[in-house]
Amino acid sequence: MSLSVALLARLPPEVAHAVALETAARLPDAALRLIARRQAVRDPRLEVRAFGLTFPSPIGLAAGYDKDALAVRALFAFGFGHVEVGTVTRAPQRGNDGPRLTRVRSARALVNRLGFPSAGVDVVVGRLRRLRARGPLPGVLGVNIGKNRDVPLDRAPDEYAALTLAVADVADYVAVNVSSPNTEGLRSLQTGAALRALLGAVVSARAASRTRPPVLVKLSPDLTEADLAALVDEALAAGVDGLIATNTTLSREGLPAAAQGLVGGLSGAPLARRSLEVLRQLARRVDGRVPIVSVGGVATAEDAVERLRSGATLVQLYTALVYRGPVLVRDLSLGILDAYASGLRAPG
Repeated sequence: MSLSVALLARLPPEVAHAVALETAARLPDAALRLIARRQAVRDPRLEVRAFGLTFPSPIGLAAGYDKDALAVRALFAFGFGHVEVGTVTRAPQRGNDGPRLTRVRSARALVNRLGFPSAGVDVVVGRLRRLRARGPLPGVLGVNIGKNRDVPLDRAPDEYAALTLAVADVADYVAVNVSSPNTEGLRSLQTGAALRALLGAVVSARAASRTRPPVLVKLSPDLTEADLAALVDEALAAGVDGLIATNTTLSREGLPAAAQGLVGGLSGAPLARRSLEVLRQLARRVDGRVPIVSVGGVATAEDAVERLRSGATLVQLYTALVYRGPVLVRDLSLGILDAYASGLRAPG
């Protein structure tokens, strides 16, 4: 663990997160260039082609870390091939009351019940427009979208369509979040007619946009194999370009007894096994028709390589970054290069 990570670990989790983001956001260009030279692994062998986009590395940052797009340039300097900001809601909202983020250090895990705290889509889009006006980004930028908690479920298709149109000209891809466990009723949008209506509205909105970014759907790890299969079929029928698996889980498997009663979505090491199972189920169902982004419990180069071997085109992380710091991104990239040299076939 680096000194900076150790110091942040002494602060309450949300305070530490805010300090880390604010510090990264304030780094001057010269510092970012120095960090990128030392930290980012840019090797042509790492490049991945997916969703019609070129990713300089298969390693990306999952949504939830930089919800309001405060530190995108710094995150790319750390070596990520893509950064997914959000979840972004249409109107600003505080999210759930605190405390709402808990470290479970013994399990290398986090439990969060944040509930989509967001500055709102207008603020985030304005920030991303200013960012892009400074020149091309060194990687792919995704925007993860979700409904405000006071929006009724029957209005969700219109809400997600409006969000898609709002972010289309600043996002390289749009990720549809219907799988967070921390907004009441949200996960009911993952199935049947509700999912069909929502994805139909999103894909229609994408078609009406000037840039027409790829649309991905983020899935829950708590679905049965039959429900996952049905979701995949609906998503592909709607014209979705890819899948992200998985969001956080309501399971408490792998947590010590003292943490079993924590409320919210669990991420980190205890999620790894289930996330890998879901990836393998999806890979069989999708059969190469769309790329899959694997996220959940990725903490080592071996984890990342196993996800690529199991059918993932791209890999994301979040919780392990909290515990190990940005050096992890470099370690994973070098580990993947070693695996390629040993015979692993590159995705894309």
